[in-house]
Amino acid sequence: MVGIVLASHGKFAEGIKESGQMIFGPQEDVAAVVLTPDMGPDDMHKKLLDAIATFSDQEHVLFLVDLWGGTPFNQVSRIIDEEKHEDWVAITGLNLPMLVSAYGSRMGADTAVDVMKEIFPEAKDGIKVKPEELEPASASAAVPAAAPAAPQGAIPEGTVLGTGHIDYAYVRIDTRLLHGQVATAWTKQVQPDRILVVSDNVAHDELRKTMIVQAAPPGVHVHVIPISKLVQVDKDPRFGATKAMVLFENPQDLLEAEKGGVKFPKVCIGSMAHSEGKTVINQAIACDAKDVETLKAIRDNGTEFYVQKVPSDRVEDIWKLLAEKNMA
Repeated sequence: MVGIVLASHGKFAEGIKESGQMIFGPQEDVAAVVLTPDMGPDDMHKKLLDAIATFSDQEHVLFLVDLWGGTPFNQVSRIIDEEKHEDWVAITGLNLPMLVSAYGSRMGADTAVDVMKEIFPEAKDGIKVKPEELEPASASAAVPAAAPAAPQGAIPEGTVLGTGHIDYAYVRIDTRLLHGQVATAWTKQVQPDRILVVSDNVAHDELRKTMIVQAAPPGVHVHVIPISKLVQVDKDPRFGATKAMVLFENPQDLLEAEKGGVKFPKVCIGSMAHSEGKTVINQAIACDAKDVETLKAIRDNGTEFYVQKVPSDRVEDIWKLLAEKNMA
């Protein structure tokens, strides 16, 4: 039988698994894997592999995931690429019609691909509007295809565009880098021209680099670059018309960029994952003494920090949070 992994942010996967059982009865070889605020990408990766290991048949696995580009999807995508099983397949946009259809389909299907093909249209058709006459026309019919970008030649060195300096509209420290919250909520809030993911580790890891680029929101270019490249383009006036969102994996990388001459007036601390030896500061942030030392060094450069996971959250003071844990 095809095994099913439900993967989501928060408890959604566990809740929809329970809902599916209410409709279709208890199911074997179904696992709910959830991402909690204290987890990093590697934690999610391990939980997914552990879930698959419980299945009676590990050659045929269907992943039903909540959101394209989020950490659950990124780690599922990573596992599919790494494990290279011919019949491991993922669908995003997890909803109850999709799950119930999958339970029924796998009873007569030999492969996860067969189940995917059968449930895909039903999952889309499960989105309805009441009253029916208010249902919008399909997006594909209503929105014309975007014209391809006009080719651009190389801009001569020394050319000054805009102000001659990159507009760092939003700078964030986030262990998960580009994921669902950033790709949706923050991109809509900031409306950048480009997202710069700055990490030496990721820039030299083709798999992680590919996953991040795939998580890009529509219409926004994503570049995964090493710290040295950011330092270089920061000094280049040809990037002066760029409104950028900049993502760092940890404060140490941000400090290296500032040592290279890049200045960020304000930085949001969105997520710093917990690991051994770190103290939990709040639901999304964990620090050790090295992290605190680095944050203080960045502060001494004139950078102001604030804590805010999503735009709707209230802004918090990182120094107050650290003081409450006797770490400031």
